[in-house]
Amino acid sequence: MRPSPIISAIGTGALALGMSIAVAPSAGATTLPAEPSTDDVAATMQEALERDFGLTPFGAEELLDAQAEAFEIDAEAAEAAGDHYGGSFFDTESLELTVNVTDAQAAEQVEAVGAQAEVVENGHEALTGVIDALDDTGGENGVVSWYPDVANDTVVIQANDADAARSLVESADVDTSAVEVEQTEESPELYADIVGGDAFTMGGGRCSIGFAATDSSGNDGFVTAGHCGTVGTSATSEDGSGSGVFEESIFPGNDAAFVSSTSNWGVTNLVNTYDGSNQTVGGSEEAPIGSAVCRSGSTTGWECGSIEARGESVSYPEGTVEDMTRTDACAEPGDSGGSFISGDQAQGMTSGGSGNCSSGGTTYYQEINPALDTWGLDLVTS
Repeated sequence: MRPSPIISAIGTGALALGMSIAVAPSAGATTLPAEPSTDDVAATMQEALERDFGLTPFGAEELLDAQAEAFEIDAEAAEAAGDHYGGSFFDTESLELTVNVTDAQAAEQVEAVGAQAEVVENGHEALTGVIDALDDTGGENGVVSWYPDVANDTVVIQANDADAARSLVESADVDTSAVEVEQTEESPELYADIVGGDAFTMGGGRCSIGFAATDSSGNDGFVTAGHCGTVGTSATSEDGSGSGVFEESIFPGNDAAFVSSTSNWGVTNLVNTYDGSNQTVGGSEEAPIGSAVCRSGSTTGWECGSIEARGESVSYPEGTVEDMTRTDACAEPGDSGGSFISGDQAQGMTSGGSGNCSSGGTTYYQEINPALDTWGLDLVTS
């Protein structure tokens, strides 16, 4: 069964189960590890950006303010460009938002709302068509992922094996001029009061809470990663006082789930920053590509990076997951399902990735808004 088309509007790679499982999804559950290290903790997102981006306090504040403004301008620019909107990206160094368009007149309309405009050949619709064709092939051994590179107006295929990448392109029958093959050594893996980033357990494994939400019947709960449990799986808060059950879950295809609270698990609009304080959640406006984003998870705590791409398809050993968002924020097993947030705007739930928080790496998240829309959920913001 193909995933819900609404959820799919939310990429693909190789997962390492977000449950606290040793090496691969087939491995047995391990003893729950200790809390994340409190060395070099950051009390606020501004402090986390100072730490992870090497910014001064003024620089971090300036970045957050510029991103908040870019969120609004991007929405206005997309409306102004209409069918000629080709995607957008934000530069954390210049603090400028660039919007791609496929028509010169649309460029003038975009610049009128305060964004830089760049006329491109392909644009969002054409790149999405290439991604869809690649998705329909089911992937190829030796190919790690494929995603639309908005800044360069192309689709990047990451592969361990160049021949496999060429075979994928031939099978998809796509325009080779719109595709770039990139050699990589990555092998992505999946990474269990309701507070984003807190741990929860299910059947001996551990994942992290994404964001508190309520369903259409008014039941409290939270969104997390779909690979953390199937529909009907029981979930328990780390201290054992709260319990819930997976009411919705999609994996593979997408990687999202909704856990409904059954007892003693009340919602909050908070994300754990793992320094004794929390980040509040004010909404779920989508951050432009290039924006700074921070992640909370029960293994590695609070880490920040940048959004590198959207709409990436990732080939995990357990199956391909579409429409993921790629970041360079680090994560490790057990962080799966945890919160990705930019400013006070919820972005998504940690899926998997490559690397770790010692050497760095790539981490993917499932966008939150398609999951909320598909299942009729309301994000808790107060």
